[in-house]
Amino acid sequence: MEQLTVAQLGARAKAVAAVLASASPSLKNNALAAIADALTARTEEIIAANKADLEQAVRNQMSQAMQDRLLLNPARIQGMAEGVRKLIQLDEVVGKVEEGYVRPNGLCIQKTRVPLGVIGIIFESRPNVTVDAASLCMKAGNCVILRGGKEAFSSNMCLTNIMRDAVESAGLPADIIQLVPDTTRESSNQLMKLSQYLDVLIPRGGAGLIRAVAENATVPVIRTGVGNCHVFVDASADAAMAVNIIDNGKTQRPSVCNAIETILIHRDIAKDFLPLVKARLDEHNVILHGDAETCEILGDCVVPAEETDWETEYLDYQLAVKVVGDVDEAIAHISRYGTNHSECIVTKSLDNARKFQLTVDAAAVYVNASTRFTDGGEFGFGAEIGISTQKLHARGPMGLYELTSVKYLIQGEGQIR
Repeated sequence: MEQLTVAQLGARAKAVAAVLASASPSLKNNALAAIADALTARTEEIIAANKADLEQAVRNQMSQAMQDRLLLNPARIQGMAEGVRKLIQLDEVVGKVEEGYVRPNGLCIQKTRVPLGVIGIIFESRPNVTVDAASLCMKAGNCVILRGGKEAFSSNMCLTNIMRDAVESAGLPADIIQLVPDTTRESSNQLMKLSQYLDVLIPRGGAGLIRAVAENATVPVIRTGVGNCHVFVDASADAAMAVNIIDNGKTQRPSVCNAIETILIHRDIAKDFLPLVKARLDEHNVILHGDAETCEILGDCVVPAEETDWETEYLDYQLAVKVVGDVDEAIAHISRYGTNHSECIVTKSLDNARKFQLTVDAAAVYVNASTRFTDGGEFGFGAEIGISTQKLHARGPMGLYELTSVKYLIQGEGQIR
């Protein structure tokens, strides 16, 4: 792909947006199938590009958790291909009539799903986002301009070129998928101001990236991803269940936004429960940052928590721990430090479960289940573009439906007002 400016990428995307928006479901699905086949066929090429990124990550002393986010291997590439194939099986959203009615004057009005248009996505070090985002946007009829981080540039460029070749072979313009070749801050700033061409901008990454986009963009933004997620273990909780949920939420994949970062333990069970959960987390060498009561119960193995620990998204094998008096104190803590992503209560109390779900302000609120389920695939949406933590347009896992808007189609017989 030739070196183009951000504005040139925008112009090219806008020029082919109508072609994709009007493409038939079969044409889009054929292009998705071509992408999936190409990913599998060109696995060695992808791994070679990814190896260059991983070697650079080692030189830059990137953490193991972040290197895991960056890694592509045959299994993960196959997983990406399968994710694309699953999109083919999903019902077509574009053109769906949400509702229709006839006015007293005879006008027939249909509220119909249409693509958003041209979507810009700024993301960090996970190259699988390149495929997830491009394929999902295409299924929903949207062109996409991807701007990844420098950590994964070789991987992202390789994946983008493979997808462009694939969609072109299926009969769609290659420019429905583009990657910004410049990974400096300036290219991000330019994308944030690309109001002439972009219909919406979606940041996927850490708190710093999302804050920068939200504060500086003139393009409409859907904020995603920051996940300072909590588990509150109530006094009535099944201890074994709570340990499993915490272990899964922290250690199954700590580098993702739906992993937990803080656990809140009811004071009545803290002395008995904290040693149980610590023993399980010790199997993964999780570092605990605890309040005074946690330190008193577990001893010197706990790092005394500072104020910043309650608001930190570790994305690593670290976890903040606090003892609280009741469900109200847990809710107050989450209200102060949470990021409106995913929160969980483990309890046998129906009243406390109901209060927690109705009161906690988050996109996903769980009772007795891991926050790791906040995911488009787990919710049955197929792939996702991210987890929206805001309230306008979309909230929670963003699948095909959330990547569309509506258009009113009106049929008349000469009516005038």
